[in-house]
Amino acid sequence: MRKEYDFTNAKRAKDVPVLAKLQAEMAGKTRITMRVDNVVLNAFKQRAEASGGSYQTMMNEALSQYAQGLSLADVVRKTIREELHTA
Repeated sequence: MRKEYDFTNAKRAKDVPVLAKLQAEMAGKTRITMRVDNVVLNAFKQRAEASGGSYQTMMNEALSQYAQGLSLADVVRKTIREELHTA
């Protein structure tokens, strides 16, 4: 059974402060649907759980590094420098 909705008094998201804030926070990002191998997804989820981070953020960072043409050696060097700096 389909219910009809009345949107005559609806407001645009930009006119609702909470929704406007969410939109601003999401600027520069696009929601997509993507199939990923279970092994890859589980690896990111395990790393995220161990570090207390978000697997989606980690995946985004990995894709960003790939898009920038960073090699594994570049990433390892950067990570070592960051770890040495914080130690």
